[in-house]
Amino acid sequence: MKNSLDVLSESLDMKIQVLKDIQKYNEDQREAFELDDPDMDSFDGAIEEKDVLIERLIKLDEGFESLYSEISEELNNNKEKYSDKIKLIQDKISEITELSATVQAQEARNKKLIEAYFAKQRNGIKKNRVSSKAAYDYYRNMSGMNLPPVSIMDSKH
Repeated sequence: MKNSLDVLSESLDMKIQVLKDIQKYNEDQREAFELDDPDMDSFDGAIEEKDVLIERLIKLDEGFESLYSEISEELNNNKEKYSDKIKLIQDKISEITELSATVQAQEARNKKLIEAYFAKQRNGIKKNRVSSKAAYDYYRNMSGMNLPPVSIMDSKH
């Protein structure tokens, strides 16, 4: 039983580290999108790395839940015997909860930054399109496309 509790504790330690790694990638993404010209390759790489970490979190959760379900009855029947280990595990779960909340807040903040960046890019494209149309119209006008035929001008003299 003690060995199983150690495995649960180690699983939580790994989960804490994965969440801290995700926080680091979120911070990198925030910094990238606060720049005028973010590095999109770096951003894509961070997303891929975060996907790997999220998969690892899911596997850690599944393993934890599986092992916990096997030993939960023994833990409930002998709380005093394992109180130190239970307290340690509870503390780690509290830390994971805090880290998860921080990661969610970072994700929400980054989503807003990314949306603002792409809105700015869309506006820039729209302005370029309007400028291009204006330039084309000017060119068309200046190239004589809208001038009356020469024969009409000659007949008025």
